[in-house]
Amino acid sequence: MNGVITKDGTGSPATADAVAAAMAAGAFFWLDLDTSGGGADVSSLLTDSFHFHPLAVEDAEHFGQRPKLDDYDTYVYMVAHGATPTGTGTVEMHLFFSDKFAVTLHHGPVQALDGVRDRIERHPVSSADAPQVVLVYLIVDALTDSFFPVLSDFDERIDTLEDAILAKPTDEQLGEVFSMKRHLMAIRKVVTPQRDMFAGLSAGVTQLPGTNDETARYFRDLYDHLIRISDMVDGYRDLLSGVMDTHISTVSNRLNVVMKQLAIIATVFLPLSFLTGFFGQNFAWLVAHLVSGWTFLWLGLGSEVVAVVLLVILFKRRGWLGGPTA
Repeated sequence: MNGVITKDGTGSPATADAVAAAMAAGAFFWLDLDTSGGGADVSSLLTDSFHFHPLAVEDAEHFGQRPKLDDYDTYVYMVAHGATPTGTGTVEMHLFFSDKFAVTLHHGPVQALDGVRDRIERHPVSSADAPQVVLVYLIVDALTDSFFPVLSDFDERIDTLEDAILAKPTDEQLGEVFSMKRHLMAIRKVVTPQRDMFAGLSAGVTQLPGTNDETARYFRDLYDHLIRISDMVDGYRDLLSGVMDTHISTVSNRLNVVMKQLAIIATVFLPLSFLTGFFGQNFAWLVAHLVSGWTFLWLGLGSEVVAVVLLVILFKRRGWLGGPTA
């Protein structure tokens, strides 16, 4: 476990004694815990130092939770998600907060928290009327805004992919479409419940410690961002479905062109096969009249050339030779 206690713009290692001293001082503080190294010390700290409910501690020990908000009288337990910088997954953040402290838990470093720490160093949260609300807003806002660059990259990739499919469809492009749809579904699975959670906060269904009419504006801002992200995810999912349909249609059209060309070739050779087979029967009249090389060229090969020319004229009149090439 790696943890830092942030208080008045300064940081100190997270130990049971340090937490006890911070709580005894009475000033608001933020404890950030990286639990990727193990969970025994974290559970002990949450249970013994903060006296959190066993159910909340159990949820905090097991990541993979959907966004949610649980009220435990003197504190609130929240699960929020953000996007990884690569856009291939999501970042899960667990938060405990009250009017005296805020505790965040996550696996590994979280890039979104770096900007929060910088803002706190420039403008300490303890100077606000409701520091826990402002801090939670800063953290969740940073996590929420991390989705925008990822979705912007999705927009560019979809445009590039669609142009490439129209130029030349390949199996690799179809695999990329499926991969992007899986990533969008992973984002949608966390954005939708997170949007609903802040919809309840904005409507006043759930009250947080220190909230009032002024601080409620922070959560309305988060709700607005989540609505935009949810709409973007749904829009890009529809676009990917359209790209997949474009891929299938393009492949089908090219297959039809190939089949038309093969049908034309087979049709051209059909009368030629008939003529060569007919002359190959060695009828007495044919043998008797094909007495010279010129007669063979005009009557034998000439009839085949005339058949090909007539077929080409027929194909052009019906527009069969004007289609796109593969």
